[in-house]
Amino acid sequence: MNKYDVVIVGGGTAGCAAAYTAGKLGLKTLLIEKNIHLGGTITSGLVIPVMKSGNNQINTEFKNALIDECHRLGGQTTYMGNPAWFNPEITKIALDNLMKRANVELFFDTNILGIKIEDNKIKRIKITKEILSAYNDELDIPQKELSVSVGARYVIDATGNCVVGKICNCNFLEKPDEFQPVTLRFMMGGIDLKVFSDWLQDYDKDRNVTTVEHIDGYIHLSTAYTWDKDKKWALAPLFKDAVKKGILNKYDTNYFQIFTVPGMPDTIAFNCPRIIDYRNSLEVKSISKALMLARQNIYRYLQFCRIYFPGFENAYISNIADMLGVRVSRRIKGKYIYTIDDLTSGKTFEHPVVVSNYPVDVHSNKRGKSTLKTTLKDYQLPIESLMSDDIDNLFVAGRCLSADFMAQGALRVQGSCFSMGEGVSKYIANLLA
Repeated sequence: MNKYDVVIVGGGTAGCAAAYTAGKLGLKTLLIEKNIHLGGTITSGLVIPVMKSGNNQINTEFKNALIDECHRLGGQTTYMGNPAWFNPEITKIALDNLMKRANVELFFDTNILGIKIEDNKIKRIKITKEILSAYNDELDIPQKELSVSVGARYVIDATGNCVVGKICNCNFLEKPDEFQPVTLRFMMGGIDLKVFSDWLQDYDKDRNVTTVEHIDGYIHLSTAYTWDKDKKWALAPLFKDAVKKGILNKYDTNYFQIFTVPGMPDTIAFNCPRIIDYRNSLEVKSISKALMLARQNIYRYLQFCRIYFPGFENAYISNIADMLGVRVSRRIKGKYIYTIDDLTSGKTFEHPVVVSNYPVDVHSNKRGKSTLKTTLKDYQLPIESLMSDDIDNLFVAGRCLSADFMAQGALRVQGSCFSMGEGVSKYIANLLA
């Protein structure tokens, strides 16, 4: 049985940051990912860009390394002062490169089958064997066995849904009435961005909503519309007309946001549809319903854009995310439960892993009920909110952190997940020093 200093389960934003950092610090590191590539929300979920989270962030070495590597490969741009605009496909390659440089061992297409706990610590993790065929001779695994175990001094659960914590029967904080709608992002190609951007700048003069920049010979743009009445949306008449004519359902108008993609000069990424009648992100029946509903919405958006947006006449759906954008699911009970009062007061801690001023961003399925508090000062998240209260050597990183519902709504974003993963690995390295 191979034994590692740290095993990270989940190769998304938090897990990649944790693995890269642990490897660079000289720890024997294994990263286990259920998909066939890394990146999680960025790659599988098409969640771009990584939103800015203030000027005083800590634990940003991994984020900066990813920016540099994606730039080297032609899949990054700096738009609206934010250098973390990534091409999802290039990001897959960049993450492979970073893990190799950090000497991280990777197991793709691998699931957790069970966990052995002794003396309140995880000792072994049983994983599926098939993807390990290339390693079977080295590990001396009899072919008749269906699984293999790996040992770990420390484990980081970066699965988003806290899969390791669930297998370990840890305590959780979520309540049935606390949820945020999910989103299934997608992309359209075949767009004449010059025609569209010229029209868009003239149609919407509000530069807090619509921006267009020419960067290194490429057009980059963004715009949005929601059915909330908190502001006057320039695109509102188009959506209203489309609903009247049956091109869109009223349901489709709850949230609409689009961005260009680095390295894809005829493509736009869509941060929608938001599935407002979907509640349980952990139930297969609900997930399946949401996915089917979302893909129908995506097809209606295609028809809408072709009709109402100049430059979209030859547009087509080029990519639909292969995972739902889940904003909240399980939240582990940690050594410290971080609260919205901690966040709004700017409470400081001895061992912070995140410093951010990203707003409390909680989506609602009700018109006018979403929360976006944007006037926050810097706040800190302590390492204790990433420590399991039940298992001595189990940490978490990502949206499954120990926080109340509203505080998690600010900390779930990718920039903070990068910092969590990096901060946890630095803490573990100090424990092992």
